[in-house]
Amino acid sequence: MRSKQMFLRLMAVLAVSFTMIVAGAGSAWSADIRTSKAAGQIGEQPNGYLGVVSAAPGDVQALVRDINQKRKAVYQNIASKNGTSLQAVEQMAGKKTINKTPSGQFVRSPSGAWQRK
Repeated sequence: MRSKQMFLRLMAVLAVSFTMIVAGAGSAWSADIRTSKAAGQIGEQPNGYLGVVSAAPGDVQALVRDINQKRKAVYQNIASKNGTSLQAVEQMAGKKTINKTPSGQFVRSPSGAWQRK
């Protein structure tokens, strides 16, 4: 019972935190993320981080690195507060972001292949 409550609490914290990361990553960058995803340059991965799907300009690669650093900091904070591993939080975040990815955008399968959702 305790583990189920902890899991539900962790999912709630993750949902709020992820929304803040995506929405608060910088309003100028949010448009770049949407544009890059729509162009098939970047996609969501099972590990909770963005990945570069195809050849992307340096500024897109820098954007991915910066967003991933911010995500990792939030994931580490969530893991610490909930007494769980970083990897567990990353996996939950990956599942959530892939589920929320709109059709037509890229996601990475657990086997490592990029595919349009």
